[in-house]
Amino acid sequence: MPLSRSLSLTSLSGVLPVWDEDELPVEDLLLFEVAWEVTNKVGGIYTVIQSKAKITVDEWGENFYMMGPYFEHNFKTQVEGCDPPNPAIRKAMDALIHNGCQVHFGRWLIEGSPYVILFDIGSAAWNLDRWKGELWQTCNIGLPYHDREANDSLILGSLIAWFFKELTDNLGDKPNVIGHFHEWQAGPGLILSRSRKIPMATVFTTHATLLGRYLCAGNVDFYNNLDKFDIDKEAGDRQIYHRYCLERAAVHCAHVFTTVSQITAVEAKHMLHRKPDVVTPNGLNVKKFSAMHEFQNLHSTSKARIQEFVRGHFYGHLDFSLDKTLFFFIAGRYEFSNKGADIFLESLSRLNYLLRVHRNDMTVVVFLIMPAKTNNFNVESLKGQAVRKQLWDTAHTVKEKFGKKLYDALLKGQIPDMNTILDRDDFTIMKRAIYATQRHSLPPVTTHNVLDDSTDPILSNVRRIGLFNSRNDRVKIIFHPEFLSSTSPLLPMDYEDFVRGCNLGVFPSYYEPWGYTPGECSVMGIPSVTTNLSGFGCFMEEHVSDPAAYGIYIVDRRFRSPEESCNQLTQFMFTFCQQSRRQRIIQRNRTERLSDLLDWKYLGRTEGFRYPRPYSVPPSPSASIHSTPHHSDVEEDDDEPYDEDEEAERDRLNIKAPFVLGTVPEGKKKQPGESGN
Repeated sequence: MPLSRSLSLTSLSGVLPVWDEDELPVEDLLLFEVAWEVTNKVGGIYTVIQSKAKITVDEWGENFYMMGPYFEHNFKTQVEGCDPPNPAIRKAMDALIHNGCQVHFGRWLIEGSPYVILFDIGSAAWNLDRWKGELWQTCNIGLPYHDREANDSLILGSLIAWFFKELTDNLGDKPNVIGHFHEWQAGPGLILSRSRKIPMATVFTTHATLLGRYLCAGNVDFYNNLDKFDIDKEAGDRQIYHRYCLERAAVHCAHVFTTVSQITAVEAKHMLHRKPDVVTPNGLNVKKFSAMHEFQNLHSTSKARIQEFVRGHFYGHLDFSLDKTLFFFIAGRYEFSNKGADIFLESLSRLNYLLRVHRNDMTVVVFLIMPAKTNNFNVESLKGQAVRKQLWDTAHTVKEKFGKKLYDALLKGQIPDMNTILDRDDFTIMKRAIYATQRHSLPPVTTHNVLDDSTDPILSNVRRIGLFNSRNDRVKIIFHPEFLSSTSPLLPMDYEDFVRGCNLGVFPSYYEPWGYTPGECSVMGIPSVTTNLSGFGCFMEEHVSDPAAYGIYIVDRRFRSPEESCNQLTQFMFTFCQQSRRQRIIQRNRTERLSDLLDWKYLGRTEGFRYPRPYSVPPSPSASIHSTPHHSDVEEDDDEPYDEDEEAERDRLNIKAPFVLGTVPEGKKKQPGESGN
């Protein structure tokens, strides 16, 4: 018999009591957060649990624990081993250890230093067949032997359910236990805890449905056909039916089911047949600067480092001004259509046409940071950086000689003869350096040798749209098929530093349950493009009256055709290119102030809240950009009335004012038909 939701929250002993106080009675509760990515970086869920660890520890103290799989390398490099402070937890761990299973305890060395309980899957693998049988008898879910990830998740879940059984037996009535499980890999632990009637409250969070991700990757019209899919057949066709069953069983067994965005809530209702009880948006642990100019200075510093890379990459073809060059980027998993790389490349082709037709002197260099299979760095890319370094060394040598002769002449009270201050050897060195910069090929589109060059989606589309970094192109493309690293010989920058140096992040995703990349851009004060099919985009549409004024451009991919969405994205980027330097600085200030909205500390207050429009005129096409593409480089002082301190103070008051149901935030009028709850 399939497991039903027959066990209600109130039918279990030792579950959450009802309280009227504003403060959570954490002293009477133990909170366990279960995820495959605890100390184990795989994807976006790692960012979720890592970033909110500090605020959770601040609130729960030593009553908060994280649980996940044990990997020796991760434990040695990220965890400081220690003894559990709670005797009941020590006894529960000992019960598993005495039965041949390895359990490790310590503090995860991240901000907040939360306690972690890690279970060694290999040490308990001998129980796999027995636990598979129990899963089948309990809820008729069978796992194939060849799916190692599903088998490992069952072993982890069985160990966690076993641990909870021992723990609740040792605790008695108090404190009460809450288990928060993330994604289908943690699902077996929840399913088995419920089937064994362990007295604990359970929460399950899905960050993306399994089937939704697979369907979108297959280029189907997903959101317009949510109610038309034969779910069981689609899962079976993709050979993930058993995983789908684990996910759906966990959803229906949980006392509370949550997801990270409204768009994923709609998806979950159709894919998993349960409407989420609450939407819990993802946040970040935001570190604010004491002065506004600090993050602007970081932008300038990081941008200078990117410019150095561009000088080398485009040597011999550097016929554009870096002072009039904007850096755009897209980054993430290499899911070509899900991440919107298809519509992005097509829009870049159209942007290139617009910039050339309007004779705009702005150049756009676009970075695509998506890991693909490669075998080494591109020789031309490495040569470019070597040529750049050689030119720098030559210029430095000549500068030293020039400076010494100039200094000696001035000491003698003479104005040196500029025709003799550099000798023949100096001119020879400089000429050799210039000849070294000559190249007979175009700057490479990719920085690495991609293994499947002929079938690679990005490179195939670059060939289709014909953006090969020629001199006439105003849009240049650099495909970096590896995640960024400060140890790289090509572009030695960490991702955070790279993002700070760019001007615009572009993430036109078709399937993005939340989307941390545009959120990270906002926290660093970098404008970004997102869509109304991403959780982040929906969140911003709901809570910000004029997202574009704050540097959040939202492409409509839900209610428009792909052609219309592509044109909208092109227009957003073209409008951005027409902004003056002063307008971009103002916009970055506004974007950075939105970081409070994404701070875990304030996310609980945002329900029903709407961030007002900036009090000064926003940088929009109707108000701020020049009426023609041929505008002066001279900034106009009265171009836009703007008082940074006054606007920032108003925004700070808006976001940090405690929200009370039934009230309207300052600066916002209640809309007709709007209720107080």
